[in-house]
Amino acid sequence: MHLNFKEIFTAFMILFAVIDIIGNIPIIIDLRKKAGHIQSEKASIIAGVIMIVFLFLGNNILSLIGIDVNSFAIAGAFILFFIALEMILGITLYKQDEDDNGVTVSVFPLAFPLIAGPGNLTTLLSIRAEYAIQNIIVAVIVNVLVIYLVLKTSARIERFIGQNGIKIIRKVFGVILLAIAVKLLTTNIKQLL
Repeated sequence: MHLNFKEIFTAFMILFAVIDIIGNIPIIIDLRKKAGHIQSEKASIIAGVIMIVFLFLGNNILSLIGIDVNSFAIAGAFILFFIALEMILGITLYKQDEDDNGVTVSVFPLAFPLIAGPGNLTTLLSIRAEYAIQNIIVAVIVNVLVIYLVLKTSARIERFIGQNGIKIIRKVFGVILLAIAVKLLTTNIKQLL
């Protein structure tokens, strides 16, 4: 097993840009407020496991259930679209169960589709063709560590930015997330047609 640090760094940067954990801070803060608590370890580990499993079995899983990557990405785009609408309009579409103490929100929509989303999973399938599998796995693990740090420090980040700062960032990133959802949707619809 030979590790290539250039490949690891490039794969890390590609995944980091697609995951956009820094850009998702307003969403994380909002989800934490709704749930009362986010299990950072659980969300990070589940997202990492989803990414690594999808790296090895993604095409097979989707083929087995008769779904192509484009349809999968379109479904994820709809979820991102509704999360973006919540952020921009200040409405609640996703209702949290009362008795789960942040367990559900740590898995859905945080671990999937926000962190290990369709854009990220399809990116993993495309970079697999270019880079050695062990280098991609290391890049995924490093991303999971960064995700964990951001999730763990989201309360401190919120205190630093303040309520008005969070509201402004939330609206701005809501529009960005909406744009990502629309791009994901249109790109994949074009490829399906």
